[in-house]
Amino acid sequence: MDVNILLGTVGWLYALSVLKRARLSAFTFIVGSAGLFFILSALSRPYWVWFFTHAVIHGVALFSDITNWSTIMFKTGLVYITNGANPVIMSIDYECSGIIETCAFVALVSFFPTYERKEKVFYALFGLIYIYAINVLRLCIVVVIVHFGGGQTFFLAHSVIGRLVFYVLIIALYYNVFTYSQLARGIYREFVDWRHEKL
Repeated sequence: MDVNILLGTVGWLYALSVLKRARLSAFTFIVGSAGLFFILSALSRPYWVWFFTHAVIHGVALFSDITNWSTIMFKTGLVYITNGANPVIMSIDYECSGIIETCAFVALVSFFPTYERKEKVFYALFGLIYIYAINVLRLCIVVVIVHFGGGQTFFLAHSVIGRLVFYVLIIALYYNVFTYSQLARGIYREFVDWRHEKL
């Protein structure tokens, strides 16, 4: 582990202990989630980034196998999108891995004061899977648009439409977990009720 990360983690834990003793829950949430986000982001390189990137690549590969609209190069992390005239090569890298959004969500859930521990674990796992799925969906949308619209549509598909879909669905996740769930316990309550019915 890098010395700076270790020192930062120790300082963060000390700040958290001070805030908890002072019973400053709002500042505990802010400092806790911000610190955990930076720690998770720092620890994610290179292994978790590699894992997330390849998980996304394999998700897009399933779509590619069904449609044959693109070819996946697993070792290099490239998606070769075919179309009528000028094929496009899309690189799935750190930005496309979804690691930043996942770290942010997990950090916020971990310090959200109204949830119990089991609820935090549930929402962290749910958010991880959800963010992965919508990230794969975003890249599949890019493949569809570029395949039918040609290479000139890549910027519109990747930087505008794909991101718009992704962040609208992220906002829906945040709304359910941090707003709606405070009224009805949202997805977690439905999951618990469903599990009791099955048992």
